[in-house]
Amino acid sequence: MSYKIQTAAVLGSGVMGSGIAAHLANIGIPTLLLDIVPRELTKEEEAKGLTLEHPAVRNRFASSAIQKLLKQKPAPLTAKKNLSLITVGNLEDDLEKLKDVDWIIEVVVENLDVKKSLFERVDAVRKPGTIISSNTSGISVNAMAEGRSEDFQKHFLGTHFFNPPRYLKLLEVIPTEHTLPEVVTFMKTFAEDVLGKGVVVGKDTPNFVANRIGTYGLLITLREMLERGYSVGEVDSVTGTLIGRAKSATFRTLDVVGLDTFLHVAKTVYDQTTGEEQKVFEVPELMKKMVENGWLGAKSGQGFFVKKGKEIFEIEPSTLEYVPMKKLQTPSIEMAKQTKGLPNKVKTLVYANDRVGELLWNIFAPTLLYSAELTGIIAETIVEIDNAMKWGFGWTQGPFEMWDAIGVKQSVEKMESEGREVPSFVKEFLAKGYESFYTEIDGDLAYYNGNEYVKVPVNEKVIDLKRFKKKHGVIKSNSGASLLDLGDGVALLEFHSKSNAIGLDIIQMINFAIDEVEANFKGLVIGNQGKNFCVGANLGMILMEAQDDNIFELDFTIRAFQKAMRRIKYSKKPIVAAPFGMTLGGGSEVCLPAAHIQASSETYMGLVEVGVGLIPGGGGNLALYEKFIKGIPNGVEIDYQTIANKVFETIALAKVSTSGEEARENNFLNFADGISVNPDHLIYDAKQAVLALSEAGYTAPIPKKVKVVGAPGYATLLLGAQGMYQSGFISEHDLKIAKKLAYVIAGGLVPYGTEVTEDYILNLEREAFLQLVAEPKSQERMQHMLIKGKPLRN
Repeated sequence: MSYKIQTAAVLGSGVMGSGIAAHLANIGIPTLLLDIVPRELTKEEEAKGLTLEHPAVRNRFASSAIQKLLKQKPAPLTAKKNLSLITVGNLEDDLEKLKDVDWIIEVVVENLDVKKSLFERVDAVRKPGTIISSNTSGISVNAMAEGRSEDFQKHFLGTHFFNPPRYLKLLEVIPTEHTLPEVVTFMKTFAEDVLGKGVVVGKDTPNFVANRIGTYGLLITLREMLERGYSVGEVDSVTGTLIGRAKSATFRTLDVVGLDTFLHVAKTVYDQTTGEEQKVFEVPELMKKMVENGWLGAKSGQGFFVKKGKEIFEIEPSTLEYVPMKKLQTPSIEMAKQTKGLPNKVKTLVYANDRVGELLWNIFAPTLLYSAELTGIIAETIVEIDNAMKWGFGWTQGPFEMWDAIGVKQSVEKMESEGREVPSFVKEFLAKGYESFYTEIDGDLAYYNGNEYVKVPVNEKVIDLKRFKKKHGVIKSNSGASLLDLGDGVALLEFHSKSNAIGLDIIQMINFAIDEVEANFKGLVIGNQGKNFCVGANLGMILMEAQDDNIFELDFTIRAFQKAMRRIKYSKKPIVAAPFGMTLGGGSEVCLPAAHIQASSETYMGLVEVGVGLIPGGGGNLALYEKFIKGIPNGVEIDYQTIANKVFETIALAKVSTSGEEARENNFLNFADGISVNPDHLIYDAKQAVLALSEAGYTAPIPKKVKVVGAPGYATLLLGAQGMYQSGFISEHDLKIAKKLAYVIAGGLVPYGTEVTEDYILNLEREAFLQLVAEPKSQERMQHMLIKGKPLRN
């Protein structure tokens, strides 16, 4: 049987249920959101004269849940309009509608009896072949399916999303003993390709994969802190980004999750284990007392930390009073900061002969041993365990990658000398003469499977550029960028300067890449796998030249940047930009002239130069204006003033999209540009877009004149800015920037509707940019941004 999911239903509209419904709506799947029927009226409902039978009352829980989606932060929806894809209802009146959906996801309270009772009702109405799953975080999926029809059992499995579903990559898929293998295969592919998730297939064990190891690690850390007298702040200062873990480290993570939630998760394992393992999952008294006091973390305003004014205080475990936050400071931390590469940093810290080394060793050693002990029990291989921790808990390295980093042989010797029990899986591995859990076979990543090394299976849509370059080399490289051959006649230009900021080195490589592609390739992808696509031009370099009064140098650089952007636009071969994350200023200017943009769903795009006292200098003003014009359907009369107003507003307010979808609403993307939900598939999708354009017989655009609003349009644009200045909303310098921006967008003081050349607009832009860069107040703004990382209002 072939499966497809075009419609879905989510049962349960709590934070998780509504978040999953939002994620499905974000990717265009119409979703039914059902919850229980309220048993009593609210005061508001009584005042309106409603009864318990009124549909608005009966659907209250689901209706209020979707309204909350609009206010939640971080936003669960990629665009507000996606809300229209969610239909609300209740589990009494609308259960019959489940026969019309392709996937039913249960997200009700974590109680086996409640879930079983609901599934009994669902089984009676669902059509055969409908996939049904539970978002449980730890209840046995086999137990849930007991007593259900054969068809239900064959199509039932666990699909454990991590919160918030839009942003967290991990989806644990848990088959039962009756789930059809083809259902598991389909769901894994669907989750990766459509939902954009990283999938780990786990086994039906308490808390599955990530929560089992994550909870163990957190409890070990908590115990270590209490037994050896570390403070909450000291532990968090070394268990976060320093060792490649989430910024929220240990106790801030617990505050975010909620101490009551964590207690419930720990209890699930405690109830189903015995002996030494069970002892670890017994939550210390400190935490139980905090929950009794209602100190649940972020949701109650205090937990391990509390904010008083601008200061953050930490709890003192012995007195339960809040004291100023402390940090661990040792020579090993300074040494680690100077060490290159995370594996080397971690190794430096773990073996350090000080309080940091002692703390980290006593956290790492038991967690690594526990992970090895559970290999084959909670998941089939070490790869699933590593991926679960990276994608679900934000670890940069999974347990076995970490083990490789600190040295398996060296660490096991130390563990055994301390009397720790090392699992036979690891002893056999070392006995075979192996030294690391991961290695390479023919340039591909391979892992130890308990017997030998085998290649890690990879979805063909995942292109890891680091590994790709190692295996295939580069065509040419400089300090800012590299040109790679992606195969099938497609080249890739990868930025890799600091923050991927654009300087002359990147401009040089853009020109080289286009020459090379026009001569030898079908097309080019501009993409990378840095932290962000590109945060703009090299601000430090611009400020330095401006302070040295090197306007001639800056003029040369801006001309070179504008020329390179025009080469992207008029390239004889199709160029596809693949932005993701921060795509700001010059980053957006690189994308706008491309033949096609293939953006990641999480793309934060905007021309933000006014924040540093400038206006876009690489052709961004004109490119956005033209993108707006292109977005107007043929045959519709164009109102150039409305377009100029919108472009002016977008740039003057430094609007940044909060998603790829919103970038489309802001006209940085048009209807033909694509959005990739899975960030790991972005380069692949961009490559396919190049091939599609090439096969369709791509021809470069022909330079055309553009109509501008001229002098009357300039006056209109300035009206709003003058009003804001007079009302005290913007400063005198803001008004000066707004005037320059308005002049460029209006096309100077020509008559309305005058057709001008690109060169004419680019000259206006460059002049305005150079005039602003020489302004002391703009230089102050640039300096402030470089030092503080935020805009200065002066």
